Amino acid sequence: MAKKVILDVDTGIDDAMALSYAVRSPELEVIGITTCFGNTSVEEATRNTFQVLDYLEAEIPVAAGADKPLFRDHLKGKATRVHGENGIGDTAHPFPKREPIGQHAADFIVSKVKENPKQVTLILVGSLTNMATAIMKDPEIVHLVREVIIMGGAVTVPGNVTPAAEANIYTDPEAAEYVFRSGLPITLVGLDVTLKTLLPRKYLEIWRAKNTRLSNYMADITEHYMNAYLQFYTDIQGCGLHDPLAVAVAIDRTFVKTKPVHVQVDIEGTISLGRTVGDLRPKPAQPPNMEVCLEVDADRFLQHFVSRVV
Repeated sequence: MAKKVILDVDTGIDDAMALSYAVRSPELEVIGITTCFGNTSVEEATRNTFQVLDYLEAEIPVAAGADKPLFRDHLKGKATRVHGENGIGDTAHPFPKREPIGQHAADFIVSKVKENPKQVTLILVGSLTNMATAIMKDPEIVHLVREVIIMGGAVTVPGNVTPAAEANIYTDPEAAEYVFRSGLPITLVGLDVTLKTLLPRKYLEIWRAKNTRLSNYMADITEHYMNAYLQFYTDIQGCGLHDPLAVAVAIDRTFVKTKPVHVQVDIEGTISLGRTVGDLRPKPAQPPNMEVCLEVDADRFLQHFVSRVV
């Protein structure tokens, strides 16, 4: 039986790839998508999500959610250097006609989890604001979800948006810390493993050779993403697969190896704000609150991803 999943996205380019990967994977039943701010505004993330669904010819409910952090002003602007001004590489594609459902993302998460106790996997690949809000609305859900897979954090490696912090956690550090403390069954798919993945540039031409609406769309937006990577990594011929790896873990956990760790988020620091601090000592002070991915079978994951995404 397919695993019921909800994806929470701030749809930029790797979110779009993750959405396509999830929808086209028979192991998963995407019962809903929620959107938030992060790579772009929540309005743009919602529009981009519908655009991907149009190319996938998929009818899935979408609920718009948070447009700002829980307790503070925005810490960073849109990720235009990486995802473009519109979040999808400034490529021109038809505007979708569909609208989000009339329910906030947090309420949608609560309702679906309670309708399907112990059956729903939440794949969170943006800020954790919607998830934190959902728990605040109904704390009972922490005992009713099947699992929560978070693309975020950098427990054993440097950050990407600051020297210490990964972008999704830094976007709303208080929300992340609240979720980490909640008791949810969390698997953290952070830069520790996602930076070990690479989609080679050759796949742009492979996708274009397929010449479908979906493959051409993915090639167009991913080319921008790959070009953006050259700003940060010298001579890299491809891009990381951050959000798709979180989907892969939902499909098959053997793509990664994890370690139980107690992880907290720095919500008070200056240069360390948003850092995910794991207690890696032989005798940690507190019991683990999540499984942290530390190794990935990158080659096997890549072949699985490219066999599904377009």
